[in-house]
Amino acid sequence: MKEKTIDYVLRTTWLAVNKMYNEEASKFETTMATGFCLLSIDPEKGTASTALGPKMGMEATSLSRILKTMEKKGLIERKPNPDDGRGVIIHLTDFGKQKRELSREKVLIFNNAIRNSISEEKLKHFYEVAQHINDMVSNKKIYNQSDS
Repeated sequence: MKEKTIDYVLRTTWLAVNKMYNEEASKFETTMATGFCLLSIDPEKGTASTALGPKMGMEATSLSRILKTMEKKGLIERKPNPDDGRGVIIHLTDFGKQKRELSREKVLIFNNAIRNSISEEKLKHFYEVAQHINDMVSNKKIYNQSDS
């Protein structure tokens, strides 16, 4: 059998998880991206729209589209930021809080299923490797910017 590259394993695993979450979310007429966004918004204080993109690792245009859909569905409401008149705080509506809790339950089911089928030691190594890859990418230790 031909050895698979690390990026291939990361990509195909994430695509499988993404598909699983989207299939589950579709049962509730939503998407994984919406669920992830709901989980990223502070349920009590709300979250500044400018902080949400970086928190989720999303570009502003993609996030803007998701937020617009969420607002139409009554999951969120935008309120002026009292500390910065130019900014907006994204707050969950009561309906949004219900859907957030549902998203949270689905994530916990996934996490518990994985934790129950993989040893603690293997999970620890998985987290260490993932963190190391993330650090290398974030700190540009793979492709140096001056190479281009």
